[in-house]
Amino acid sequence: MADDTATISDELIEAGRILFAGTCEFIMGAAREDQLPATELAEVAFAGRSNVGKSSLINALTGRKALARTSNTPGRTREVNFFLLGEKLMLADLPGYGYARASKSSIANWTELIERYLKGRRPLRRVCLLVDARHGPKDSDRAAMALMDEAAQVYQIVLTKADKMKGPALQRIIGKAGAELAKHSAAHPEIIATSAVKGTGIAELRAQLAALALEEKFG
Repeated sequence: MADDTATISDELIEAGRILFAGTCEFIMGAAREDQLPATELAEVAFAGRSNVGKSSLINALTGRKALARTSNTPGRTREVNFFLLGEKLMLADLPGYGYARASKSSIANWTELIERYLKGRRPLRRVCLLVDARHGPKDSDRAAMALMDEAAQVYQIVLTKADKMKGPALQRIIGKAGAELAKHSAAHPEIIATSAVKGTGIAELRAQLAALALEEKFG
């Protein structure tokens, strides 16, 4: 399965640019299910292993340097952080998973929160599952994929740090990940390779997320 972003229309690319150039503000962090904010807007979540680059990607998408906090310390984000984008789309930054040094109780609490969020969040339209392009999906990513399959929650693999991979090697990772995705019932078929440093894939991802906001508005 190859990266299929070349088929995205110029109109949708422009819609994505306009949406993500608008106001984007931090709403709140939720550590428990009863703290999740109510919204009528479409919502997109960003999930992935600790230190995979979620905060850097959110900052790149929104054109901000510090909207989402970045850190070299894995496991720092312990809440679901919500951002309102242009009064049209809600973004949710989920706690990273797969960090071995976190306490068992912390891991259990994070896992329970994420499970409840994925299974019960009605506005949620898609989860962007971030995977390091240098390695492809790991066992912890596969566990997250199985959880989203069970929850019937649509998710899309977004490769991060693609600038650290040469073209042929990156295409091999995309191909292997695509073959794996074909076995998962809730997986979106397209894979987007991104780089928060180089800007690779950012316009294409903005366009796909803007399409979700437009579907909510006109659907």
